[in-house]
Amino acid sequence: MNLRKISSTIFVAVISSVITVAAIGYYNGDFNASTRFTNQQNAAKLARFTNSANYTPGNLDFTYAAAMTTPAVVHIRTTYNPKPVSNRGYSNDPFRDFFGGGFGYVDPYHNQPQESSGSGVIISDDGYIVTNNHVVENGDKLTVILSDKNEYEATVVGLDPSTDLAVVKINARNLPFIIFGNSDSVKIGQWVLAVGNPFNLESTVTAGIVSAKGRNINILKDKENKGVIESFIQTDAAVNPGNSGGALVNPQGELVGINSAIATPTGTFAGYSFAVPVNLVKKVVNDIMKFGTVQRGYLGVGIADITGDLAKEKGIENLSGVYVDTIYPGSASEEAGLKIGDIITRINGTEVNSVPSLQEQVANFHPGDKIIVSYIRNGSEKVANVILKNREGSLKMDEQSVASFSILGAQFGDLSSKDKKDLGLKGGAKVLKIEDGKLARYTDIREGFIITKVDNKLISSVSDLKAILETKKGGVMIEGTYADAPGQYFYAFGL
Repeated sequence: MNLRKISSTIFVAVISSVITVAAIGYYNGDFNASTRFTNQQNAAKLARFTNSANYTPGNLDFTYAAAMTTPAVVHIRTTYNPKPVSNRGYSNDPFRDFFGGGFGYVDPYHNQPQESSGSGVIISDDGYIVTNNHVVENGDKLTVILSDKNEYEATVVGLDPSTDLAVVKINARNLPFIIFGNSDSVKIGQWVLAVGNPFNLESTVTAGIVSAKGRNINILKDKENKGVIESFIQTDAAVNPGNSGGALVNPQGELVGINSAIATPTGTFAGYSFAVPVNLVKKVVNDIMKFGTVQRGYLGVGIADITGDLAKEKGIENLSGVYVDTIYPGSASEEAGLKIGDIITRINGTEVNSVPSLQEQVANFHPGDKIIVSYIRNGSEKVANVILKNREGSLKMDEQSVASFSILGAQFGDLSSKDKKDLGLKGGAKVLKIEDGKLARYTDIREGFIITKVDNKLISSVSDLKAILETKKGGVMIEGTYADAPGQYFYAFGL
């Protein structure tokens, strides 16, 4: 048997194994969203490996990467319905809301639907798509246009504002999808392609190099006090409005980032663009598919970049690593023995030389996960085994009960332990998202409102709210507060 026949036999055997494993998983009912996504990615990567002759390292011809990725990058059109304005300035007057002044009106100057557009990346053949949170957040309708011009209405699976990522889904099968690469292996100076839909120009490909990693440009807002993660891959591939949510890929056609932002004084490309690293994307996507929300582990430390001034002040000789300036009581870092003045140099063997890079590495893990933290103390390198905790200091995954009530046009979630503690509440139901329904039409409630009472009955959870509203007829009065605007607010409307 000659070498060509041996190679052919190995190729057939590998592909047969991939198909067999996938089929067994399918017929065993093993494919929940997260498992199916992971298995598809692994199988596709293995198949790609056996056919790697299509890509030659060092070859600056990007046609292979473009051909592998453009069919899996979509155009997302987000539609925002006009928001009714209801009795503004009287939100604390329940009687006026309930009995007089009408039930709301549409601002005649803003009564036309508004649209914005962005991009997305298909990550599984059954229609899961990753994009930016800012592309789809607060949208009333999402339309996904594939590279073959077919259009689908999409639904939001989950959002993570802290990384500016979102997962949406369309009802389609046998779609092309992009294989995930490894952003930790991305090198400064290597070639990358940005694939997206700038200015509504579909399937646009631009090339550039990675000019930096671990960039923090202070673009994300920490609205829910969860701690934003900005550790962008910086490139000089041309990215413009509409590219948001699109793919950053390596010459092998593997996804290494999700394009998210540009640094510009004009609103268009001015030399630098920024992408969320794919390793972080993969973790966020898996969490959203499996848990419905992102499960993030925390070290429980305050950290700072080591600058020349800090090094001089603290007597630090080597400027590598990240300086620990705070240890929070009861945190994972305290229990592992870390102390103020320690310099963290590696997380699980990966070097960290800035606050963003350390945050990115830790964000890849869940509460309860054990990580190895390498650090320097008094000139000696040490290692700590740290078991990460959640925001509330527990090893458990965050639990989030979320419900959607179509008649109200909103999604509601239970309060976290932190919310209860910070606001001094025993419970409540938080308005997570407002869509088209009673709340938008007849009140000026905004997202983040915490319902504590309905018709003077205490609400401790989403299930309490649902139980009351399911049997309620006629007028209803809700009472509650906002975390960012303390005080009691009352809203009334009819069911």
